[in-house]
Amino acid sequence: MSPAEEERSLPLPERWPRASKFALSACAAAVAELVTFPLDLTKTRLQIQGEAAAGRAVPHRGMLRTAAGIAQEEGVRKLWQGATPAVYRHIVYTGVRMVTYEHLRDSVLGRVEDESFPLWKAVVGGMSAGAIGQFFASPTDLVKVQMQMEGKRKLEGKPLRFHGVHHAFLKILSEGGVRGLWAGWVPNVQRAALVNMGDLATYDSVKHFLLLNTTLGDNSVTHSVSSVCSGLVAAVLGTPADVVKTRIMNQPRDKQGRGLLYKSSMDCLIQTVQGEGFMSLYKGFIPTWMRMAPWSLVFWLTYEQIRRMCGATSF
Repeated sequence: MSPAEEERSLPLPERWPRASKFALSACAAAVAELVTFPLDLTKTRLQIQGEAAAGRAVPHRGMLRTAAGIAQEEGVRKLWQGATPAVYRHIVYTGVRMVTYEHLRDSVLGRVEDESFPLWKAVVGGMSAGAIGQFFASPTDLVKVQMQMEGKRKLEGKPLRFHGVHHAFLKILSEGGVRGLWAGWVPNVQRAALVNMGDLATYDSVKHFLLLNTTLGDNSVTHSVSSVCSGLVAAVLGTPADVVKTRIMNQPRDKQGRGLLYKSSMDCLIQTVQGEGFMSLYKGFIPTWMRMAPWSLVFWLTYEQIRRMCGATSF
């Protein structure tokens, strides 16, 4: 067998490892995103609720009342409003962060001989991968956040800003230029770095701790325990930055694309704490956690199984 024929006989993950892992992680992320998206919409609405800088003195609703209110006032289908750009976002974000993390872990930072990965290296790798992935995906996240608020604008008697995902991209681009597509990217990247420090670092560390120190094998039980831990840590670390990111992205802007409510992510943080108290940074924590836990579970179980079926090694 010639070298070319031998190469063609190899499974795709071995011929194109990075492209294959990008595609596999993007597929798993799309499944997880669609399953848990209503919780993401609920979280976004909660984070905007009662925004002091915007003068929104409205009655506060909890998580269940907010979700029920969306379904009753706007229709059940609106629980998936903004799902299309969310899936686009995860195709870019998750694909880039997973490939970047594995490259950093295996080639740059380096595992030790027993396949374990020191926690500090996992933290560095997770934060770096999350920041890089989110920077590339920030325009899709911006569209997702703004589209999630369209149903609320309609109820308030305000005109809708967008007619669809592509119209949203074009309108944001025409009003703010290319820079407008990256509005809020700083808190977005900060949040992603923190979330991935919790998600990737926790999942990788817990999984290999269980494999090395317990009788559990590399199976669904281990993947499930690791994913639940990663979802909780990611929610605790990422919610404050997520609140700031959501408000920065949703604020009205002038013709130059500058925010009218907040000058920067730090200004948003200060105004939020001063106007609403420190715990306002954890608005939407319950749906965030309730979404991250099943999201992590669905994603990691799907991702590990897809890798196994396609002949790639376990994460």
